[in-house]
Amino acid sequence: MTVLPVRTVGDPVLRQVAAPVTDFDAELGRLVEDLAQTLARSRGAGLAAPQIGVGLRVFAINPDLPGNDLRLDHLVNPVLEFPDEEEQSGPEGCLSIPGIYLDTRRRMNVLAKGYTKKGDPVQVVGAGILARCMQHETDHLDGVLFIDRQDTEGRQRLLDTLREASWFDGLPAPEVRVSPH
Repeated sequence: MTVLPVRTVGDPVLRQVAAPVTDFDAELGRLVEDLAQTLARSRGAGLAAPQIGVGLRVFAINPDLPGNDLRLDHLVNPVLEFPDEEEQSGPEGCLSIPGIYLDTRRRMNVLAKGYTKKGDPVQVVGAGILARCMQHETDHLDGVLFIDRQDTEGRQRLLDTLREASWFDGLPAPEVRVSPH
C-alpha cells in the first residue's frame, strides 16, 4: 500500500475510458488500498484509479462525507442511476487540476451500484456532496473531467488559469470536451 502521485490534466490516461474490473483478487485489494491512502494524504473527497495511472473502473471516496451512512470508502464497476431530475450547482475541484474550483452543475440525488473489492454487490443512495463526489469520480472512469461540464465562458477562464499555473508548465494543452449537463 502506497501513496502514489496524482496525474494532472494533460496526462492522456485521464481521457481514456477505464476498463471494467473482472478479477476481484489481491491486486485489486492493493489498488483500493493505494487509492484510499493517496486520497487520505491529499485530503480530497474522492479519487479514481485513472488519476493514479490505472485504467480500471474503481474509485475511492472519503468515508466521512456527509450522508455516507454506509461509510463506503470505494466502489468497483460503478453504475449510477438518478431517481429524479433535481440538480445542484456548487463549487467543485479535482485533485488532477490542483487549486481550481468552479461552480459545476450535477444531479442532487444518485443511486450508485457496484461492488466491493471482494466482489460483493453494494449500493448506496447519495445526496448533495456524496452524490456530487460519486458523479465526479464516475466521470473520471469515463475519461470526463469536471472542466468538461463548464459552459464556454467557464472553460475559457479555466484554460487561461491553467496556462498560468506553475505545475502545468510543459504538459500538453488539456482537451476540453463538451458534455451534457
